[in-house]
Amino acid sequence: QVHLLESGGGLVQPGGSLRLSCTASGIIFNDTPMGWYRQAPGKQRELVAAITIDGYANYPDSVKGRFTISRDNAKNMVYLQMNTLKREDTAVYYCNRLFAAPGDYWGQGTQVTVSS
Repeated sequence: QVHLLESGGGLVQPGGSLRLSCTASGIIFNDTPMGWYRQAPGKQRELVAAITIDGYANYPDSVKGRFTISRDNAKNMVYLQMNTLKREDTAVYYCNRLFAAPGDYWGQGTQVTVSS
């Protein structure tokens, strides 16, 4: 049974940084590309970072150069380092398998609020 636990969110001022963590269980983590997603109020969930099983990462233009995804296969964990945060980064952040569908299992997520 898949279980995902996100942590590390909080309130941060514009320009600040946060590091999110995600622990995954119930999947063959070493063989699973992973992603970080976010959902802002009134908007659809979007993918903000993806990482292959070998550690290659990809990002949309909206976060490229500011966000860095990484993974530790030994610990079944994936991370998201977020720098130079903007107000528009405010959202609930989730980790999941890459290309996870809305009807798949999703964890509780972690709230990130960027505000002065």
